[in-house]
Amino acid sequence: MLDAVIYDRLLDTASTISEPLRAAIAAVGLIEIAPPSHASVAERLFIEVVNQQLSTKAALSIWTRVEAAAAAQGGAPRDLFVPGYETLLRGCGVSANKVRALQAIRDAEEAGLLGAELTALPHAERSAVLCRIRGVGPWTADMAGIFHFLDPDIWPVGDVAAVGVLRRLTGVDDTVAVAACFAPYRSILARYMWRSRDTASIAA
Repeated sequence: MLDAVIYDRLLDTASTISEPLRAAIAAVGLIEIAPPSHASVAERLFIEVVNQQLSTKAALSIWTRVEAAAAAQGGAPRDLFVPGYETLLRGCGVSANKVRALQAIRDAEEAGLLGAELTALPHAERSAVLCRIRGVGPWTADMAGIFHFLDPDIWPVGDVAAVGVLRRLTGVDDTVAVAACFAPYRSILARYMWRSRDTASIAA
């Protein structure tokens, strides 16, 4: 569960910026910061590459098909991210560019580029390492930073949902400047923006 001191700080900061923003955070309440759901950063990157530029529902549907295809082969999804399975993956709905990205991530892991040492790096340095992998851009690196490495201070400038919700709640276009007020908890702000969007979708 999010530390109550951090939560109160978010509320106090939001109250100096926009009442709708403060109200949105208050409506969500204390959130749970779940531990990483994947054993390795490569596993997280596989998921995020599939997620790129897709709705959550569409991405989940494609990944479910990938899992089923891998199970039918008697293995895990990563076992398909090698030459020879391109047609199978395309049949699951994975684009040709994403197939190449998934293969590049697996290659990077096998080359020792995705080891435990990434955990100790500042986000900017870690992101630079990750973005050297084909198909991994700043958004994907940000998602890995927030959800796998649990870095508390990343504002995902390329995330349409988080940026859009913050703009709507503040009426300010420059979300980087707004998010800066929440340092060192910008990742937590992003989580609240996503949760606020999801709550609004359910209510609608």
